[in-house]
Amino acid sequence: MLNKIVIRYSDGKVIKGTTEDFFPNKTSFHMRDKDSGEYIDISIEELKAVFFVKSFEGDNSYQERKQFERFGLGKKIKVSFKDGEELVGYTQGFSKERVGFFLFPSDPDSNNEKAFVIAAATDDVSFIIECR
Repeated sequence: MLNKIVIRYSDGKVIKGTTEDFFPNKTSFHMRDKDSGEYIDISIEELKAVFFVKSFEGDNSYQERKQFERFGLGKKIKVSFKDGEELVGYTQGFSKERVGFFLFPSDPDSNNEKAFVIAAATDDVSFIIECR
C-alpha cells in the first residue's frame, strides 16, 4: 500500500514523499521524495516522527482540536517533544522500551491520519485522564 508521509527529522529537517515499506519494528525504510522522485533510505534513529497524511499541502490555517473525544483508538496521551512541540492523540501501544509508537490525532479532521512517534525524540509522554 502506498502511503503519503511527511518525515520530521530530530534536527528540524522535513521531507515529503511516499513509502510502501514502513514497518514500526524495522530500523529503516525507503521513501520516494515527492519533488525529485528519488528513493531515499530513511533511518528511524534520525527521526522525530513519521506523519501519515491525507494530503501533502495540508491547511496551515487549520487549528486542530485537542479536546475531541474519539473511541476505539486506544488511550488518550499528550506527547511533548524535545523541540517543544506537543501532540495530543490516542495510542494503543506506548512503551518506553520500544523505538516508537503510533499516535492517532484527537481531531478526526486533522490532515494527519496517524503519526509514528520516535520515543527518543520525546521529553515526556503522559496519559490523559478525562473526567466525565
